[in-house]
Amino acid sequence: MLFLLIGAAVVLLFWGSLNAFARADVRSVKRFFAWLLALGGITLAVLLVLSGRAGVALSPLIMFGPLLWQHWQARLGRTSGRPNAGVPPPRGGGPMTRAEAYAVLGLPAGAAEAEIRAAHHRLMRAAHPDLGGSDWIAARINQARDILLG
Repeated sequence: MLFLLIGAAVVLLFWGSLNAFARADVRSVKRFFAWLLALGGITLAVLLVLSGRAGVALSPLIMFGPLLWQHWQARLGRTSGRPNAGVPPPRGGGPMTRAEAYAVLGLPAGAAEAEIRAAHHRLMRAAHPDLGGSDWIAARINQARDILLG
């Protein structure tokens, strides 16, 4: 009888989670799985330390160290390493000037077409919305390229 109650509770929990995932946005699902993975990794590390395999437990922590460092730096507001840090803030309205376009792409005035295309490609790889970047930043980068290339 106890197994039937536990099984029914698991089925209800699973059904409730499916409904929650159906209504959730992509960011919250990604965040959930990141937390689930982190908690699983911490649990595994603790179990390895308790079983006398501390060296094996330290290797994943060393591997994920840089990732954790970047996360903590972002949480502290230190965003100097982010790809969108050099993009100037938006101004009132109207079309972008050529000077602003050069500033958005991080190029000196009078840069060659190859330099403009290379800067656009480099920035779009870092700021593309499909890779977690901003729609607004990607639009500004594209607008700057279009203005400079005519």
